[in-house]
Amino acid sequence: MANSAQARKRARQAAKANSHNSALRSKMRTAIKVVRKAINSGDKARSVEMLQQSSKTLDIIADKKIIHKNKAARHKSRLAAAIKNLQTAVAA
Repeated sequence: MANSAQARKRARQAAKANSHNSALRSKMRTAIKVVRKAINSGDKARSVEMLQQSSKTLDIIADKKIIHKNKAARHKSRLAAAIKNLQTAVAA
């Protein structure tokens, strides 16, 4: 346990930041799951709409350095590729 006043304050700040960052990571995971669910349902229009909303969420979280910007880009790219494959699967 922290002994000095400074250490106690830093512990409080760290706990508050951890709570906030955990909530944002949860929001990110939910956004990705929503897109995956739309893709699995086969609804292309809804998938694209959900991807746009999720992309905004991922970008915001990456800007706040909760996740790395490349991780956000990787998630967006893989979701977009899954939607593109959905289009070709429906057309074929």
